[in-house]
Amino acid sequence: MSLPGTSTHKKRHPKGLPVLFLTEMWERFSFYCMLSILSLYMIEHNIGGGLGFSNDKTSQIYGLYVGLVYFTPFLGGIIADKIFGIRKTIIIGGLFMMAGHFLLAFRPLPFFFSALCCLIIGNGCFKPNISVMLGNLYRDMPEKKDDAYNIFYMGINVGALFSPLVAAYLRSLHPIHGWHYAFAAAGVGMIISLITFLMFQKHVRAGENISDSNESQMDQEVQLTPQQARKRITALLVIFGAVIFFWMAFHQNGLTLTFWARDATDTTLSPELFQSVNPFFVLAFTPLLVGFWNFLRRRKFEPSTAAKLGIGMLLTAGCYAIMASAAFAGGNAGRVSVSWLISAYAVITMGELCLSPMGLSLVSKLAPWKIRGMMMGGWFAATAIGNYLSGLLGSFWDNWQHSTFFIVLVVTSLFAAALLFFLLKFLNPVITEAEQQAEELAAKMEAKPKPL
Repeated sequence: MSLPGTSTHKKRHPKGLPVLFLTEMWERFSFYCMLSILSLYMIEHNIGGGLGFSNDKTSQIYGLYVGLVYFTPFLGGIIADKIFGIRKTIIIGGLFMMAGHFLLAFRPLPFFFSALCCLIIGNGCFKPNISVMLGNLYRDMPEKKDDAYNIFYMGINVGALFSPLVAAYLRSLHPIHGWHYAFAAAGVGMIISLITFLMFQKHVRAGENISDSNESQMDQEVQLTPQQARKRITALLVIFGAVIFFWMAFHQNGLTLTFWARDATDTTLSPELFQSVNPFFVLAFTPLLVGFWNFLRRRKFEPSTAAKLGIGMLLTAGCYAIMASAAFAGGNAGRVSVSWLISAYAVITMGELCLSPMGLSLVSKLAPWKIRGMMMGGWFAATAIGNYLSGLLGSFWDNWQHSTFFIVLVVTSLFAAALLFFLLKFLNPVITEAEQQAEELAAKMEAKPKPL
């Protein structure tokens, strides 16, 4: 028998990874197909098939929607932990989201708000639990967990890349009903996601909730003291607090940056098409960034995970510094080259890659087993607060100069970066300890004789 821990590096990724990759890819296709045109649909005049809302009302509904969409996962994690289990909760969430997207295919206003409610409930059940399931599949190979979340995150962005293109094409087919063709396409994407998950359940069952006996065994093996648990939870809460400011800035992409693309750039392209720029850059930059971190790791210069989060916030500030410069260049009212917007998307994408997949992996590493689903929900609750603030801030778009609006986002992003760097001395030891314990546990489990 090989030495403990040596064979884990030879293990292949579990078969459940491609299943969850495809399930999440199609779910995110449906989500972003809808989100790419949501604000445009609300603000479009009734004659054009839209709802005719004001900019202020559109911003408030958008912020409340994306806020609740990412808050309900906190409850969805608890439901999975305490009632249905991960797999059943994912299926329930998928059914609610499918219903929500198809309700948007009908024009009357009551269908619109009913659809948003279904999507909020469905995402709450689906989103945190598929992320937890992925982490559970890597219980005995923690050294591959970061890679798994990066691959998973690419699945999210494959879906997000093509959905705005599909939405723009279907919207162009009819001046009024085109909106609803696009919403129906989102429903079809959710059907494919559910079918994929249901057909290959056998490959993901290992990621289901661990039993009480296994859970107790895990706690004993990890030997997590109450003080260690408190430190880990505190570290996660600090990270949650910082990422609020990231999502407040990032989710301007479906709101004010879409308005900017429509009103302040020298292009005739449909504004929702620019929401494909970010996922395109994610797919292009991910292998480059992973290679860069590996290059630094070999030379022992790689930043800690917490430092990467801080770098992500600095890059977010850089994105909106570019946008503020674009606003100044256009006199806050004129049209400027679309290259400003594309450059800003490139910079914030690099910030996203330093922050979002690392955050998901950190929750899986730091959260105690008994509350892992709830803490993953906490990550999405922090995202929810940031998303709501994105809409709240967006309501000032018509009242402030565009340069002022973007400078506010520069300042808030720099504040979050300063918070993370200031607390590195606390965060780094907690994260390092959790990673070392996970590796030791994997080695112990590997060394145990397997039942005949």
